[in-house]
Amino acid sequence: MDATYSTTAEEFRAKIQSFLADNLPADWQGVEAMPEAERDPWLEQWRQRLHEHKLLAPDWPAEYGGGGLSAIEHVVLMEEFTRVGAPTGIPTDTLSINMMGPTFLVCGTEEQKQHYLPRILSGEDRWCQGYSEPDAGSDLAGLRTTAVLDGDEWVINGQKIWTSHCHLANWVFVLCRTDPDEKKHRGISFLLCPVDQPGIEVRSILNAAGGRDFNEVFFTDARTPAHCIVGEVNDGWNVTNALLAFERGGDATTVPLVVQALLDQVIEIAKHEDLLTDPVIRGKLAALQSRVSALRADGLRTLTAMLEAIERPGSASMSKVQWTELYQDITLVAMEVLGADGAAHHGIVTSVPLPPSTSSGNDPATWLNHLLCARPASLYSGSNEIQRNIIGERVLGLPREPRPVAG
Repeated sequence: MDATYSTTAEEFRAKIQSFLADNLPADWQGVEAMPEAERDPWLEQWRQRLHEHKLLAPDWPAEYGGGGLSAIEHVVLMEEFTRVGAPTGIPTDTLSINMMGPTFLVCGTEEQKQHYLPRILSGEDRWCQGYSEPDAGSDLAGLRTTAVLDGDEWVINGQKIWTSHCHLANWVFVLCRTDPDEKKHRGISFLLCPVDQPGIEVRSILNAAGGRDFNEVFFTDARTPAHCIVGEVNDGWNVTNALLAFERGGDATTVPLVVQALLDQVIEIAKHEDLLTDPVIRGKLAALQSRVSALRADGLRTLTAMLEAIERPGSASMSKVQWTELYQDITLVAMEVLGADGAAHHGIVTSVPLPPSTSSGNDPATWLNHLLCARPASLYSGSNEIQRNIIGERVLGLPREPRPVAG
């Protein structure tokens, strides 16, 4: 593990710090501190500014409008944005830029790269993910949504659920079963489908924190051109694995920064409540700090391996288990420190991003929202039970979990 950065990387860090100082408002305290009516317009303007400075997709090749930055430059950029709580885009960019764009780069045709990548950067195309179904969540290969080729169009029927930001997107990449005679992973295709059409109905789902970030989506004879497919017909599972493998290098070092910032806020509350002398509270805070430090060290190991092109099997799964459960435990201790104040809040802030923002407030309402938002963290993006199976099988070499006998 190398905990130092090169001189070149630190010089680039200074440039990013200068960009942030010059372009963020002088009184910047994070998006959450803005009046709600001002947030979306400001985010759109900020996104355009990032695009103009080639910082919206910093690691994409320059020929497609990206920044052409090296892996370490990308990590440094993500760290500095995280330190000040500056957004790297708008909600749909998590899927559009972090997942769909790289998938086009790896699995798409040159024609698809030339067409879709500039439209993602301009914001003309905003993507959401059509994967999970009511009966196909962790067992994604059990999906039932179908697509049948009718002349020069695919006709899609079925249902997807937990579709994040579909109400803000105009395109969905959707996994469909295109060969019903094949089983499980086979016979699935990775299709691209416009959302704005009569055959697609989007219904928002209210979450425990009062937000409506995800949706259920119904496809009833929805149509998309036959060429709107990534990879070969019936080979969508390989494309899916390529997409799910994209873990931004910056996450290895930025997630620990975010979690540390949250823990620091809990410590500040404990100081204010004069609870740092309580041996039980001190013990819990110390245990959390040791886990944050371990997460940071593991992130640096992942970064070192990435820069040296060394494969770390299961590293994404290990990180996901660590930070999500740490996030949950920090919120529980925060509510314990707040005591009665944690229940006597004045409204719920409904838009704390995940991973949580370093610029979130330190009031009881925000912490109650963190508590609620932390609950599903160990379920989405593959439940932690599934992640532990991956770690057991691919890292520890344990035998596969027994399968039920058919019939």
